[in-house]
Amino acid sequence: MDGAPDGTRTAPADLLQLDRQVCFALSVAARGVVALYRPLLEPMGLTHPQYLVMLALWERDPRSVTELASVLALDPGTLSPLLKRLEAAGYVRRDRVRGDERTLAVTLTPQGRALRAEAEEIPPAVVERLGMPLADLEHLHAVLSGVIAAARAPGGAAQPGG
Repeated sequence: MDGAPDGTRTAPADLLQLDRQVCFALSVAARGVVALYRPLLEPMGLTHPQYLVMLALWERDPRSVTELASVLALDPGTLSPLLKRLEAAGYVRRDRVRGDERTLAVTLTPQGRALRAEAEEIPPAVVERLGMPLADLEHLHAVLSGVIAAARAPGGAAQPGG
């Protein structure tokens, strides 16, 4: 039992209470935010995971499948079906790299490059649908980036200076 400021004793917090779990809050928030993207992406013929692939390629292309998997924090086996569907839609091309037949390069097609103009409307639409101040979302992004770094660090703890 913990001591309260007034001297009374209070019950200890239940560490297994669902609404206290970071994993639960992250999971529910992620599902909710991804659901906001769905109607925005459907007209482009994209799922949210495919949209993330396109974002990575709009930053730089071509990229190897290994590089894309690393940037997106996905297993290459998970990425492969996404790339096949994007290729079937005409947005990307997958080619073996000359001189290194083991490396598969993913390149945007002209149709994939052109889709970027339509996709530029998505971030502001998501912000509007969330109805939260942009500053709050930027702060949330910074905090989540710290959580990601801490979870990726050896032993699951953030390392000093990095």
